[in-house]
Amino acid sequence: MSAGFISFQWFFWGYSLAFSHTAGSFIGNLDNMGFRNTLAAPSVGSPKIPDLLYAVYQGMFAAITVALAVGAAAERGRILPCVMFMWIWATLIYDPIACWTWNPNGWVYKLGGLDFAGGTPVHISSGSAALAYSLMLGKRHGHGTQQLNYRPHNIAHIVIGTVFLWVGWFGFNAGSALGANMRAVMAAVVTNLAASTGGVTWCLLDYRLERKWSTVGFCSGVVAGLVAITPGSGFVPAWSAVVFGVVGGAACNYATKLKFLFHIDDALDIFAVHTIGGLVGNICTGFFAADYIAHLDGFSEIPGGWLNGHWEQMGYQLADSFSGFLYSFCGSITILFVINMIPGCHIRASEEAELLGMDDVEMGEFAYDYVEATRDCQPATIDARFPNDTANTAPVVRVISAEHKFSDQSERDSAIVDSRSESPMKSASERSRAFPRHNFSVTTASDRSAAVSGFRAEEKDEHATDMGSTRS
Repeated sequence: MSAGFISFQWFFWGYSLAFSHTAGSFIGNLDNMGFRNTLAAPSVGSPKIPDLLYAVYQGMFAAITVALAVGAAAERGRILPCVMFMWIWATLIYDPIACWTWNPNGWVYKLGGLDFAGGTPVHISSGSAALAYSLMLGKRHGHGTQQLNYRPHNIAHIVIGTVFLWVGWFGFNAGSALGANMRAVMAAVVTNLAASTGGVTWCLLDYRLERKWSTVGFCSGVVAGLVAITPGSGFVPAWSAVVFGVVGGAACNYATKLKFLFHIDDALDIFAVHTIGGLVGNICTGFFAADYIAHLDGFSEIPGGWLNGHWEQMGYQLADSFSGFLYSFCGSITILFVINMIPGCHIRASEEAELLGMDDVEMGEFAYDYVEATRDCQPATIDARFPNDTANTAPVVRVISAEHKFSDQSERDSAIVDSRSESPMKSASERSRAFPRHNFSVTTASDRSAAVSGFRAEEKDEHATDMGSTRS
């Protein structure tokens, strides 16, 4: 959705507002609206890159930044107001920040701030917007209780997504050199190093507490390392990438605790990983930026950071970071407040819709077939061990004892009730009344997980009781 809407917004006026040749210090103009006068002339990014190519490349940054920001709407945000927020936020928040950071006429660019590939425009802005969205939406139903399952539903998808991000980030960072040169090569090297050390750091920190080598923790650390190295990837030497990865991974890991401290339901830890990671990256860039690294492309000249004795660079980095955070956070709060006041555009779904599931209510589709099959179910007893017992009115989430052996497929099928009732219960209250023994409505993945855990615990207790009777 973000790619679709923001690609059009970028074509319509986003590119012009961010990268017009005659832009102001804060935002551009509409000279290039609809990609007008955007062809083979040298772009504002590099005299070696034509306008149209630069426009398409920067459009990728815009689309992904908005996608990061609206991730905060997970499991309780309505799609229509979310789409409205995408367009308005990209126009009023992202485009100005991109202009003042990367356009040669922008105030941060003129000040001397160093942000190679999006520490502030992409990560700090999206993370602060996600924080604002989380605050305006409020917590998910069941937040802070066992009813809300914090575990990812598919770790394989997390690994695949992390691989895509890791490889794709070379396009962000190395591609921001805007040429096939040694600066691009160095950007690729430091990107890979920071991601590697970030993943290992996060994994070790989790192991310290859980004594488990978490795959999810490693993937989270990889993303944190990638975020941290983004602003400095074209400015810093290879050895410093280890510092970016370790500090970025550790800072983002501990920042995930902030949502519990401040009672904020940031479902995807966007603020912790992107805002904190981007801030760490900007600060580390102030320390480790080196003039000779920037000059690897053959023409870029910078005074460098503390490695070159340019002490005031840290002030520029902090000014860029905090101005971007405050502008995005306050602007996002304002946009969401106004949208929420429009009739029919309430940003949060009803409790009933949230319990039924946003995929069904908003899209009418499911990621997995079993979600639909197990949700609209009829009250019946289904126990593979006692198929004729109808006294139990537990919810129809089938847990078949591992000890039970079926003679053939037909016997197995007969042990499982058809979850498609002729008159399925549509409301959470109906399901709750239908299941008096557990008073538990089977509506979401977290509910199903809790129900399965409960049934397994009951089976374990029953088994222990039987074993005790046998021993007696």
